[in-house]
Amino acid sequence: MPIPQTVTVALTGASGLPYGLRLIDALIAAGTRVWVLYSQAAQVVAKQEMDLHLPSRPAEVQQWLYQRTGAQAEQLAVFGREEWFAPVASGSNPADAMVVCPCSMGTLAAIAHGMSDNLIERAADVSIKEGRKLILVPRETPLSVIHLENMLQLARLGVVILPPAPGFYTHPASVDDMVDFIVARILDQLRIPHSLMPRWGEAHKE
Repeated sequence: MPIPQTVTVALTGASGLPYGLRLIDALIAAGTRVWVLYSQAAQVVAKQEMDLHLPSRPAEVQQWLYQRTGAQAEQLAVFGREEWFAPVASGSNPADAMVVCPCSMGTLAAIAHGMSDNLIERAADVSIKEGRKLILVPRETPLSVIHLENMLQLARLGVVILPPAPGFYTHPASVDDMVDFIVARILDQLRIPHSLMPRWGEAHKE
């Protein structure tokens, strides 16, 4: 897979919104164009986990993300959940890759069963049918048989299931370090260079 020029990042209502926002930061810093989608439930999670007011209007979220990330002109776009004329809604203009981070079990189930009731689900459906990289970051525990069967079904289609399970061999000193561990794994799957953390075998080099 070549390095993607455009990545769709979808934020859903699972716990773990800091992963998604940090991923957007890292993608922008790497020079990647980013299309952002978010659900209403993600707004609730943003307030609960980060004391962050995520506006309902995509234009306001887009302005905030430009300020947060320092993105260049036209490097970032935010689309509403019913914005069916967004590029991600059609196989004629899909992103090179898509990441749902965090991914709720409801969104994962909808993707596994080909539902397209909102733009996040439709964009994922397009990614699968067009053979584009799709990464899901599901945050739930414990996992039921239903969850596992849905993940298995998607994995058999080539979807990457990347649970946010940070390792400790890097000796994380903060929550931010643990977030970066997961974001680094996502960037590795996308083949986007980064320096978020040392690689295995490098952690204890003098």
